[in-house]
Amino acid sequence: MSMAKVLAENGHNVTVVTVLKPSVNHKDITVVQVPLSEEDNKKMSAMIAQFASQDHSNMFISMFRSLRRLQFMMVQMRAIMKDQRVKDLYENKDNKFDLVILGYFLNTYQLGIAHKLKAPVVIAATMPPNELFKGVVGNPSAASFVPAMNMAVERGETMTFVQRIQNFLTNIGIEVFLGILENNNANTYKEIYGDDPTMPAFGELGKNVSLTFFISYALSEGPIRPNVPAVIEVGGIQIKDKPNPLPKQIAEFLSKADNGAILLSLGSNVKSSYLKSDTNIKIFNVLSKLKQRVIWKWEDLDNTPGKSDNILYSKWLSQDDILAHPNITLFITHAGKGGITEAQYHGKPMLALPIFGDQPSNALKMVKDGFGLSLSLLTLEEEPFKESLTELLENPHYTHKVKTFSALYRDRPMSARESVLYWCEYVMRHHGAPHLQSPLLKMNYIEANNLDVFALLVTIIIVVIYISKFVLTAIVRKLKGKPKNTDKTKKH
Repeated sequence: MSMAKVLAENGHNVTVVTVLKPSVNHKDITVVQVPLSEEDNKKMSAMIAQFASQDHSNMFISMFRSLRRLQFMMVQMRAIMKDQRVKDLYENKDNKFDLVILGYFLNTYQLGIAHKLKAPVVIAATMPPNELFKGVVGNPSAASFVPAMNMAVERGETMTFVQRIQNFLTNIGIEVFLGILENNNANTYKEIYGDDPTMPAFGELGKNVSLTFFISYALSEGPIRPNVPAVIEVGGIQIKDKPNPLPKQIAEFLSKADNGAILLSLGSNVKSSYLKSDTNIKIFNVLSKLKQRVIWKWEDLDNTPGKSDNILYSKWLSQDDILAHPNITLFITHAGKGGITEAQYHGKPMLALPIFGDQPSNALKMVKDGFGLSLSLLTLEEEPFKESLTELLENPHYTHKVKTFSALYRDRPMSARESVLYWCEYVMRHHGAPHLQSPLLKMNYIEANNLDVFALLVTIIIVVIYISKFVLTAIVRKLKGKPKNTDKTKKH
């Protein structure tokens, strides 16, 4: 919704299709909400709760576990694409759209709506450039020096030999994972659009993407990698230039935090109730004894882990606005990319409690950068939790490191919001941007990796070796045969 708001604030009429009730309101934003049924909401909650109770430190295992969740999401997204409220957007001839922005996470089949709307399409990704987006971005693979999602390497450092082996194997695993998902995507695309002769083949969808917005900023964050021109990094797009006033209760609570305050939020997907009850009690036992005040994102206010004068529970939090408050001294986070970005921007050290997805690798990178510490939620105990909090609150090293990075992160030629506005209007002005697309999008795996060239060269070398061997063998035989003929001549 951050991108929608940027466009609306600059005179564009924006229509947003979503399953969730949007948190952003604007007179030029029209919302088409296709909510999940109560039954599907329960299924999704149960699935996330199960996911949160599993160990996801191994990315390979985590990826293939997530297939079930992704398949469930595909079923829901398929229903949304077939919903008449969505179909009306292109069936109603009075509607005219100049641009489609697609929130993308392996939902390639949804690119078809841009063709129906006869509008250029750009993608909005909720992570940095990586191998998962190869089919729509066309970034070159660089496994020797660009760490994959599960790798954490300090900025400017090279991977060790062992890390490069792990990175190479990870990239192969991602290729297999993508192959399975894209097959499912192709079937979903066919189910939605059938044999509609006006629609492009599924394999052509990724070739029609003008550019992709990533919520990262590699110039300061790293890793440094080759990006094609169609990669636009807009890390921090959700961060306001000036924070909004906080709700009265939260503002008063923070204003009295003479010893500082801590924000605890595990994101919007994972409810606190999904955690084991004894884990929440352990967290409460430690936090309630601190001299700092604590704002804890908690959904069920009638069933909290306990009551303490220094803890304020809240169902909903304006995370960016709270982190901007000068009295916040620490952020306890699930290590989602958005939350880490906000903490880095506002110069707040972090204690990460990663759960799944890219969170473990985000946490690992954050620790490597010196911005905080990380603990496992599954094995959380009071003493290590208390020790980590004490270290982060009393050692100024972490605050200094993240504040230094904050200045670097903010220093860029255009803000994230300015970049989104410029490039969206650029694509609209030129009715698409095929000239920005990477040639890799039009090449298959064999061509993109020069396997056909290597095969030809190897074949030529083998043929040359075989011919050389044949010729040399013939010459040697001939040379060996000459002396024998000479001896016979002499005897006669």
